[in-house]
Amino acid sequence: MQIPIFTVDAFTNRPFSGNPAAICLLENDLDEDLHQKIAAEMNLSETAFIRKLKPGDDFTKSSCFGLRWFTPASEVPLCGHATLASAAVLFHIQKNTNSVLTFVTLSGELKARQEKDHIVLDLPLYTAYPQELKEVEELIKEAVGDKTVQDVRYSPHTKNLLVRLSDTYGRAALEELKVSAQSFLSAEKTGKLNGLILTVKGNSSGKGHDFYSRYFAPWLGVLEDPVCGSAHAVLSSYWSEQLGKKEMLAFQCSRRGGELKISVRNDGRVDIAGQTAVVLKGNLTV
Repeated sequence: MQIPIFTVDAFTNRPFSGNPAAICLLENDLDEDLHQKIAAEMNLSETAFIRKLKPGDDFTKSSCFGLRWFTPASEVPLCGHATLASAAVLFHIQKNTNSVLTFVTLSGELKARQEKDHIVLDLPLYTAYPQELKEVEELIKEAVGDKTVQDVRYSPHTKNLLVRLSDTYGRAALEELKVSAQSFLSAEKTGKLNGLILTVKGNSSGKGHDFYSRYFAPWLGVLEDPVCGSAHAVLSSYWSEQLGKKEMLAFQCSRRGGELKISVRNDGRVDIAGQTAVVLKGNLTV
């Protein structure tokens, strides 16, 4: 069986930056175990599978599809960058004629629409609550060393720990951190984490970025995720409250880097917009 497959760099307009995702278009149902095998073979932070919901559906004309996401190690309930990449494949390669696409996922219905040169994702907004420091002290020290921490929050929906560095630090301090994410596995004692978000306040005056972040998920087989949309579903809620802003510009400062335009809505959701670059088109033989 031949499966059309694409590699798309998300949250960037340049190849080889942003966050790469592999996108598979499924004409027919796939054996369940093959999803994970393909994701392991692609060995990217995420491989997404777009499937037709009804036999008569068409990748060019239909507006609603099923969508699943797999890391090399496991299926995940939400992945923003692979959703952005999936929408790019349908809009830009399949030339889908709809103005809005709906994806049926483990996180409910997610929508994507085109807006000028960006694709806008309609995602859930997740609150992060104050976290007892002593429970995660060893993990935080492993991540940031002796740097001063200003705030620690936990998002039960995403199982992400958010660690904010002191405002005395800037983007450079976050980028310079030498992080061995593999060591997080033994340092994390609570058993309730899927990911660690490190963040610092940006230059929100003028046209700078409102905040910066890095994201690590060794518990899901991803040491560092270059640009993570689902982490920004948590970051958007946090920084909107901290900065008193609903419109924000964010930058995830991994080695590849990526920019996200954020609009926090009044209905408990968030619009996250980004650009994409398609870098590979081919067929997978299974």
